[in-house]
Amino acid sequence: MRALTEQDIRGSFVNCSKGEAKRLTVPRDLAEQPWEDLDFLGWRDPGAPDRSYLVSEQGDGLTGVTLRSQQGQRGFFQRSMCALCLTTHPRGGVALMTARKPGRAGRDGNSVGLYMCTDLACSLYLRGRRTSQSGARFEESLTLEEQVARTLGNLSAFLAKLTS
Repeated sequence: MRALTEQDIRGSFVNCSKGEAKRLTVPRDLAEQPWEDLDFLGWRDPGAPDRSYLVSEQGDGLTGVTLRSQQGQRGFFQRSMCALCLTTHPRGGVALMTARKPGRAGRDGNSVGLYMCTDLACSLYLRGRRTSQSGARFEESLTLEEQVARTLGNLSAFLAKLTS
């Protein structure tokens, strides 16, 4: 992913108003992000732990979405898998992330959800730059490029469902 500026990020959101996009918390460490290892930029709002944000290159532009997380009520030993990158995590490492649909549908309360890594670091898990608390990913026969393509396909499908 190319390096993004605060202006790029704020102008990319499709499911919130321009005023909301102007007020949301953007990562302060944009210059230090590992852009060459990121397939999308995702972060949590430090002031509101149930809020997260995701910005992805889609087609010729950027698509940003605001997300709300809901921790599942699962057993103590239960593991969960991210639907984007297929990384497994112990309890609390995956959450249902919901995005309000843009426009009237969103104002009417419609949303789309997907189970995702709570830290939205899918790109780093794929590349082995970060490990889940479970300590391992499934061994796959796919190459890194194929895993990245699958993750981006899963993300594109989520965003297409959101904006349809």
